[in-house]
Amino acid sequence: MVSQILKNARIYEQDKERLIKEEERPAFHLSARVGWMNDPNGFSFYDGKYHLFYQYHPFDSHWGPMHWGHAVSRDLLHWTYLPCVMAPDRYYDRDGCFSGCAFTMPDGSHAFIYTGVATEVADNGEVRMIQTQNLAFGDGLFYEKSAENPVISAKDLPEGGSPYDFRDPKMFLEENGVFHLAVANHAEGRSGCILHYRSRDLVHWEYVSTLAANDYRIGLMWECPDFFRLDGKWVLLASAQDMLPKGLEYYSGNGTFYLVGDFDVETGEFKAGEDHAVDYGIDYYAMQTVQAPDGRRIMIGWMQNWDTCNLRTASVPWFGQMALPREVWLQDGLLYQQPVRELLDLRKDEVVYENLPICGREVELAGVCGRLLDLELSVEALDPSDIYKKFSVRFAKNERYNTGLSYRPHERTLKLDRKYSGSRRAIMHQRRARVEHENGRISLRIVLDRFSVEVFVNGGEKVMSATLETETSAEGVSFYCDGAARISLKKYSLG
Repeated sequence: MVSQILKNARIYEQDKERLIKEEERPAFHLSARVGWMNDPNGFSFYDGKYHLFYQYHPFDSHWGPMHWGHAVSRDLLHWTYLPCVMAPDRYYDRDGCFSGCAFTMPDGSHAFIYTGVATEVADNGEVRMIQTQNLAFGDGLFYEKSAENPVISAKDLPEGGSPYDFRDPKMFLEENGVFHLAVANHAEGRSGCILHYRSRDLVHWEYVSTLAANDYRIGLMWECPDFFRLDGKWVLLASAQDMLPKGLEYYSGNGTFYLVGDFDVETGEFKAGEDHAVDYGIDYYAMQTVQAPDGRRIMIGWMQNWDTCNLRTASVPWFGQMALPREVWLQDGLLYQQPVRELLDLRKDEVVYENLPICGREVELAGVCGRLLDLELSVEALDPSDIYKKFSVRFAKNERYNTGLSYRPHERTLKLDRKYSGSRRAIMHQRRARVEHENGRISLRIVLDRFSVEVFVNGGEKVMSATLETETSAEGVSFYCDGAARISLKKYSLG
């Protein structure tokens, strides 16, 4: 039965989306149907299509009571909006349907497990959000919340666990009829942690272990976990709030990290190595993965930054987009990423330059421009005994605006800089990542959509993502070298 609250959301989104022109949206990144979008939810392959649900406030372009928006795709690049699937309409989720996951049941139905939020006022007047885990079942279009909800609540927490920071469940393994779940929590005296539960019926859950605990080493609260097997190891993804800088690995604010290690499914023990950022840019958070039918592990994240996301006015009809879906794999113990191979099918109008010297002046190249762009670029010193001081490429460029990438081989730093991109706010505009080189040689793949850039470095070893406010008529691309370098590139328009 569809509640009136959900009906209202569906009527509103269907009516208001007609006011948004196609050219006012990204071309191949999923954006909010209307209103507000944040975390990806329920990323799954069901009934022959990829389904992506997302945190959604249809009635405003700012965060509000969370619904679940819904879109489907066959190629992960062209998305069709479907009606909003969940609204805050039960006592346990009356203040929001927070993040969760989706999976296919043995009977063929599509299932959600998600966090419900209900605000309560304590005797001292303090307002707290009680968070519980809940189920819903459906057919890819309509979903019914379970009469058994909530299925995991405060009574199921380990000692010291918090019912106020207890969210974002992700199913990570089904084996011998047992469901396993990773859930974010805040442990007393230890800050963020990821809890491990298991169940045989989805209703009765047993706490097994703490997969990983923060102990104040990576921000404070951890959220939006994902846990999966990859290339013979196990990978834990999570997003951390209130981080402190750590060299060029992390920056102040909210960011992402991953851990790679070995996991004992019986004891729940996860032995992990060093932590690393998932994305070294400005805008990336709350990533979630799915295993594609062909075996690829595909990751998608919210392409935004909590410290900048409330700067738009209420008059903007949509806010929030997802990053490109990325294929991920392990190489030398690191998580490598590249855009899904389906993006290659959008390439057209190839332009190629080989071994072109760039020495001491800014250069624009015939045929290399655009805002829907896939640019493969390699740069190296013209003379290995005299490595250049700095190489830069600028894009989304006209007389007034540009966004730039610059590499300083002697410092081994790659900088993404959008301070001239059109933003009128004093927000984070630059990020740096450590990138190794040989003879000044690095490779970059720069993917531009109307309102974003994603840079894949050295075959996907690192990625830097950022949203752009630059007017879409700014299409120039230029290259500069302080010193002497040669570049080779392949440029493609996307469409």
